[in-house]
Amino acid sequence: MPEKRGMVVFPVDPRERPPSVLVTGGRVIDPVNGIDDYLTMALAEGVVAGVGKAAPEGFQPEVTIDAKGMWVVPGLMDMHVHLREPGSEDKETIATGTQAAAAGGFTALACMPNTNPALDEESKIRYVIQRSEQCPCRVFPVGAITTDLAGEKLAPFGEMVRAGARAFSDDGHSVRNSYMMRNAFNYSKSFGVPLICHCEDHTLTGNRHMNESAMSTRLGIRGIPSIAEEIIVARDIMIAEYTGARVHIAHVTTAGAVHIVREAKARGAAVTCETCPHYFTFVDEDLATYDTNKKMNPPLRTPRDRQAVIDGLADGTIDVIASDHAPHCAEEKDVEFAAAAFGVIGLETSLAAAITRLIDTGALMPSDLVEKMSVAPNRILNLDGGALSRSAPADVTIIDPSAQWTVDPSAFFSKSRNAPFAGMAMRGRAHATILGGRPVFSR
Repeated sequence: MPEKRGMVVFPVDPRERPPSVLVTGGRVIDPVNGIDDYLTMALAEGVVAGVGKAAPEGFQPEVTIDAKGMWVVPGLMDMHVHLREPGSEDKETIATGTQAAAAGGFTALACMPNTNPALDEESKIRYVIQRSEQCPCRVFPVGAITTDLAGEKLAPFGEMVRAGARAFSDDGHSVRNSYMMRNAFNYSKSFGVPLICHCEDHTLTGNRHMNESAMSTRLGIRGIPSIAEEIIVARDIMIAEYTGARVHIAHVTTAGAVHIVREAKARGAAVTCETCPHYFTFVDEDLATYDTNKKMNPPLRTPRDRQAVIDGLADGTIDVIASDHAPHCAEEKDVEFAAAAFGVIGLETSLAAAITRLIDTGALMPSDLVEKMSVAPNRILNLDGGALSRSAPADVTIIDPSAQWTVDPSAFFSKSRNAPFAGMAMRGRAHATILGGRPVFSR
């Protein structure tokens, strides 16, 4: 039973019957069912037995949770996570990554395919699913678009979908060949799943390490221009429109990219997109100390870009908040900036960053946050979560929105410590996480 400073992640045995659980006194927020009220929720046999002013008649709880002062919401879902297994278990494993997810309030996550070897065939998709069976968070693999993420041959979409893949992506790479992307969109459409597109024109980003701006010039670091993202955002949306397929744009960071997505949605294109907490919190000026824990790809952009991302979240252009949790060992980060690996962790800080930077500032309402961290990612990936309807899976996150805390990566369940929010004061965090009616995390 993993434990960290008063926080416990409980083991999961799918063979055991889930207890009957009564959650009382909390503010239940369920956008799908139009609920935002102080109600009681009953869970039994792994599903929602009822939500109302009182427990269902005759309901006998085995576990009672007092949620006074808390938000009770459908289990959070992070649709962009790197679990590093197989191949880089020194950074993270499926076990430790799902423990971190549960501690962050997530009951489900989608893991990216850029492992070693890449998740580019049926057996590798099945491996991830089997390794996650007793984990405290549901794991939905994303299959590779191309074999070994090399951009040269399409991976076998059909067999990966049958094995359990919920989307396809070459995350970390853009598929350079537009004809191949056209074929990929056609295949994804036939299987009813989206492509998740990492948008980067590699001819503009090679051997560059931060946003191209006055700040990169001042620091003497070669910069990545915003158009490197925007060119591929536009291309992939255009190909998706041409084929009639669904496209999801990963980790949007620039004002131009937000504008392109907004216009595409206005045209009726089947496009969704996400951003990450570090992009609505930090800017390139925060790299003045050469902090490698704030080095990621795409990079932190300008204050104008950050505001455009926040505006995009507020007006619905940006559908999802995802962590892009990318663990790295200390030796990959404790080096000079140009030599440091791209990527930051975020499973255990995403919720708090969103509350601190978006709810407390008035950019979003709590129901908007639930939409972007639970409802939308489940909808995009065709999953059953995201609502507290009767007989829905009993995946629930109980959030303490007023908790004051300081980010200390040494207390994380993740194996890695490359957290951009280290040392920052935050408000709000997961108080408890319930998976299939089983309490799997408690603070």
